[in-house]
Amino acid sequence: MRHRKSGKRLGRNTSHRKAMMRNMVTSFFNCEKITTTDARAKELRKLVEKLITLARRGDLHSRRLALQFVRDTKTVAKLFETIAPRYNDRPGGYTRIIKLGHRAGDNASLSMIELVEEEFTAKPKQKKAPAKQTVKTVEPAAAEEVTVEETPAEEALVEEK
Repeated sequence: MRHRKSGKRLGRNTSHRKAMMRNMVTSFFNCEKITTTDARAKELRKLVEKLITLARRGDLHSRRLALQFVRDTKTVAKLFETIAPRYNDRPGGYTRIIKLGHRAGDNASLSMIELVEEEFTAKPKQKKAPAKQTVKTVEPAAAEEVTVEETPAEEALVEEK
C-alpha cells in the first residue's frame, strides 16, 4: 500500500526517476519551457516551483541547496540572477501547463510546461458602482444642417424654363 507517499513513480526506480527529474529541471531552466507527458509535467512543476521559491531568497545557503539538485552551475546562476527576480512580487504559480494532444507513436498525452511571463500585480477588489444609464438624444441643430444638393441635370432643366 502507498499510504502517505507523495509523488508519482512514473514507471521507474528511485535512482532513475531522480536522475530524470534532475535532467528535466536543468533543461527547463535553460530553455524556460519543455514538452513532455502530462504526468511528468505535473511532477516537474512541483520541483520547479520549489526551486524558484528557494532562488527568490537569494542567499548562499539557498544557492547551495539548489546546486544539490541542479548539478549545473551556469543553470543555477541563470535561475538566481534572471529567473527568480522576475517573480519577486508573485506569491506562487510560476509555471503553466498547456495540453498539446497525443503523441503519434504511443498515444501518450503531451503537455508543454513553461514559465509564466506576465508580472503579477495584486489588486484589491473594489465594489463596482451601479452603471448610469445614458440616453443619447439627437440635437435639433444637427438635423437642420442637412441640405439637399441639386444634380447638374436638374440645374439644366431649371435654366431652360
